[in-house]
Amino acid sequence: MSPHALRRPGPDGQAMTEGILLKLDGDVDRPLALSYADLAAVDAERQIADVSQLGAKRRGQAVRLTALSELAGVKPTARYVTLHASSDDFHASVPLDAVRDRAVLIYRLDDAPLPVSAGGPIRFFIPNHAACRTDEIDECANVKFVDRIEFSSERGFDNRPSEEEEHAALHRRQEAEARGRGQ
Repeated sequence: MSPHALRRPGPDGQAMTEGILLKLDGDVDRPLALSYADLAAVDAERQIADVSQLGAKRRGQAVRLTALSELAGVKPTARYVTLHASSDDFHASVPLDAVRDRAVLIYRLDDAPLPVSAGGPIRFFIPNHAACRTDEIDECANVKFVDRIEFSSERGFDNRPSEEEEHAALHRRQEAEARGRGQ
Protein backbone atom coordinates (compact mmCIF):
# COMPACT_ATOMS: atom_id res chain seq x y z
CA MET A 1 0.00 0.00 0.00
CA SER A 2 1.28 3.42 -0.88
CA PRO A 3 2.14 5.83 1.94
CA HIS A 4 -0.16 8.24 0.10
CA ALA A 5 -3.17 6.17 1.15
CA LEU A 6 -3.62 8.63 4.00
CA ARG A 7 -4.27 12.28 3.43
CA ARG A 8 -0.98 14.11 4.10
CA PRO A 9 -1.83 17.81 4.45
CA GLY A 10 1.57 19.32 5.19
CA PRO A 11 4.60 19.77 2.95
CA ASP A 12 6.59 17.55 5.32
CA GLY A 13 4.39 14.55 4.47
CA GLN A 14 3.30 13.98 8.09
CA ALA A 15 -0.12 12.60 8.93
CA MET A 16 -2.69 14.94 10.44
CA THR A 17 -2.15 15.40 14.16
CA GLU A 18 -5.28 17.27 15.26
CA GLY A 19 -7.89 15.15 16.96
CA ILE A 20 -5.72 12.04 17.26
CA LEU A 21 -7.82 8.90 17.72
CA LEU A 22 -5.20 6.21 17.38
CA LYS A 23 -1.45 5.84 17.73
CA LEU A 24 0.57 2.98 16.25
CA ASP A 25 4.06 2.43 17.59
CA GLY A 26 6.59 -0.12 18.80
CA ASP A 27 8.36 -2.26 16.21
CA VAL A 28 7.44 -0.03 13.27
CA ASP A 29 9.42 2.06 10.79
CA ARG A 30 6.92 4.93 10.89
CA PRO A 31 5.02 5.53 14.15
CA LEU A 32 1.60 6.96 13.31
CA ALA A 33 -0.81 9.30 15.07
CA LEU A 34 -4.10 9.05 13.18
CA SER A 35 -7.17 11.26 13.18
CA TYR A 36 -10.66 10.35 12.05
CA ALA A 37 -9.92 12.02 8.70
CA ASP A 38 -6.74 9.94 8.32
CA LEU A 39 -8.65 6.70 8.89
CA ALA A 40 -11.41 7.77 6.48
CA ALA A 41 -8.76 8.56 3.85
CA VAL A 42 -7.38 5.01 3.74
CA ASP A 43 -7.92 3.53 0.28
CA ALA A 44 -11.50 2.32 -0.24
CA GLU A 45 -10.40 -1.26 -0.96
CA ARG A 46 -8.82 -1.39 2.52
CA GLN A 47 -12.06 -0.25 4.19
CA ILE A 48 -15.02 -2.34 5.31
CA ALA A 49 -18.13 -0.30 4.55
CA ASP A 50 -20.43 -2.46 6.68
CA VAL A 51 -18.89 -4.55 9.46
CA SER A 52 -22.22 -6.30 10.09
CA GLN A 53 -21.21 -8.49 7.13
CA LEU A 54 -18.34 -9.75 9.30
CA GLY A 55 -20.26 -10.01 12.57
CA ALA A 56 -24.03 -9.68 12.87
CA LYS A 57 -23.80 -7.90 16.24
CA ARG A 58 -21.44 -5.21 14.95
CA ARG A 59 -22.25 -1.99 13.12
CA GLY A 60 -20.12 0.65 11.51
CA GLN A 61 -17.29 1.14 9.08
CA ALA A 62 -13.78 -0.16 9.62
CA VAL A 63 -10.30 -0.15 8.21
CA ARG A 64 -8.29 -3.35 7.95
CA LEU A 65 -5.42 -3.89 10.37
CA THR A 66 -3.24 -4.86 7.40
CA ALA A 67 -3.68 -1.40 5.88
CA LEU A 68 -2.49 0.37 9.03
CA SER A 69 0.29 -2.17 9.58
CA GLU A 70 1.64 -1.48 6.12
CA LEU A 71 1.40 2.29 6.55
CA ALA A 72 3.32 2.10 9.82
CA GLY A 73 5.86 -0.29 8.31
CA VAL A 74 5.56 -3.03 10.91
CA LYS A 75 8.97 -4.65 11.20
CA PRO A 76 9.41 -8.37 10.45
CA THR A 77 10.48 -8.88 14.08
CA ALA A 78 6.99 -7.94 15.35
CA ARG A 79 5.19 -11.05 16.53
CA TYR A 80 2.57 -9.48 18.83
CA VAL A 81 0.07 -6.67 18.64
CA THR A 82 -0.93 -5.09 21.94
CA LEU A 83 -4.17 -3.14 22.10
CA HIS A 84 -4.30 -0.36 24.66
CA ALA A 85 -7.52 1.27 25.87
CA SER A 86 -6.39 3.96 28.29
CA SER A 87 -9.92 5.13 29.17
CA ASP A 88 -10.66 1.89 31.03
CA ASP A 89 -7.07 0.65 31.49
CA PHE A 90 -7.72 -2.50 29.45
CA HIS A 91 -4.92 -4.13 27.48
CA ALA A 92 -4.75 -7.25 25.33
CA SER A 93 -1.70 -8.69 23.58
CA VAL A 94 -2.29 -11.25 20.84
CA PRO A 95 -0.14 -13.01 18.21
CA LEU A 96 0.09 -10.74 15.18
CA ASP A 97 0.12 -13.56 12.60
CA ALA A 98 -3.20 -14.88 13.94
CA VAL A 99 -5.02 -11.57 13.45
CA ARG A 100 -3.05 -9.65 10.82
CA ASP A 101 -5.32 -10.53 7.88
CA ARG A 102 -8.52 -10.92 9.89
CA ALA A 103 -8.78 -7.96 12.29
CA VAL A 104 -10.44 -4.64 11.54
CA LEU A 105 -10.62 -1.36 13.42
CA ILE A 106 -14.14 0.06 13.61
CA TYR A 107 -13.92 3.85 13.68
CA ARG A 108 -17.12 5.16 12.09
CA LEU A 109 -20.83 4.75 12.68
CA ASP A 110 -23.50 6.45 10.56
CA ASP A 111 -20.93 8.72 8.82
CA ALA A 112 -19.59 10.05 12.12
CA PRO A 113 -16.78 9.01 14.48
CA LEU A 114 -17.56 5.86 16.47
CA PRO A 115 -19.14 7.04 19.74
CA VAL A 116 -17.89 5.88 23.12
CA SER A 117 -21.26 4.18 23.62
CA ALA A 118 -20.31 1.84 20.76
CA GLY A 119 -16.72 1.29 21.93
CA GLY A 120 -15.15 4.34 20.27
CA PRO A 121 -12.92 5.98 19.40
CA ILE A 122 -11.71 2.68 17.93
CA ARG A 123 -13.09 -0.80 18.44
CA PHE A 124 -10.71 -3.62 17.51
CA PHE A 125 -12.72 -6.50 16.07
CA ILE A 126 -11.60 -9.99 15.11
CA PRO A 127 -14.41 -11.62 13.10
CA ASN A 128 -14.85 -15.24 14.15
CA HIS A 129 -12.08 -14.99 16.74
CA ALA A 130 -12.30 -18.74 17.45
CA ALA A 131 -11.03 -19.44 13.92
CA CYS A 132 -7.66 -17.96 14.94
CA ARG A 133 -7.04 -21.31 16.69
CA THR A 134 -4.94 -20.01 19.53
CA ASP A 135 -5.64 -19.84 23.25
CA GLU A 136 -4.26 -16.30 23.27
CA ILE A 137 -7.28 -15.01 21.35
CA ASP A 138 -10.68 -14.96 22.98
CA GLU A 139 -13.72 -12.70 22.89
CA CYS A 140 -11.89 -10.20 25.12
CA ALA A 141 -9.35 -9.64 22.34
CA ASN A 142 -12.14 -7.63 20.66
CA VAL A 143 -11.13 -4.50 22.55
CA LYS A 144 -13.29 -1.37 22.94
CA PHE A 145 -11.99 2.18 23.39
CA VAL A 146 -8.63 1.43 21.69
CA ASP A 147 -6.40 4.51 21.45
CA ARG A 148 -2.99 2.87 20.91
CA ILE A 149 -1.70 -0.19 19.08
CA GLU A 150 1.79 -1.40 19.88
CA PHE A 151 3.71 -3.94 17.80
CA SER A 152 6.45 -5.96 19.51
CA SER A 153 8.63 -9.04 19.27
CA GLU A 154 7.46 -10.27 22.70
CA ARG A 155 4.01 -10.44 24.22
CA GLY A 156 3.04 -7.05 25.62
CA PHE A 157 1.05 -6.03 28.67
CA ASP A 158 -2.22 -7.97 28.90
CA ASN A 159 -4.67 -7.62 31.75
CA ARG A 160 -7.50 -9.72 30.35
CA PRO A 161 -9.08 -11.98 32.96
CA SER A 162 -7.55 -15.46 33.13
CA GLU A 163 -10.11 -17.13 35.40
CA GLU A 164 -13.54 -18.04 34.03
CA GLU A 165 -15.44 -16.31 36.87
CA GLU A 166 -13.29 -13.17 36.55
CA HIS A 167 -13.99 -13.21 32.81
CA ALA A 168 -17.76 -13.57 33.38
CA ALA A 169 -17.68 -10.74 35.95
CA LEU A 170 -15.95 -8.46 33.43
CA HIS A 171 -18.69 -9.09 30.87
CA ARG A 172 -21.42 -8.49 33.47
CA ARG A 173 -19.82 -5.12 34.34
CA GLN A 174 -19.53 -4.18 30.68
CA GLU A 175 -23.16 -5.11 30.02
CA ALA A 176 -24.30 -3.07 33.04
CA GLU A 177 -22.25 -0.07 31.83
CA ALA A 178 -23.73 -0.41 28.34
CA ARG A 179 -27.26 -0.44 29.79
CA GLY A 180 -26.37 2.63 31.83
CA ARG A 181 -25.31 4.41 28.61
CA GLY A 182 -28.58 3.43 26.94
CA GLN A 183 -27.22 0.86 24.47
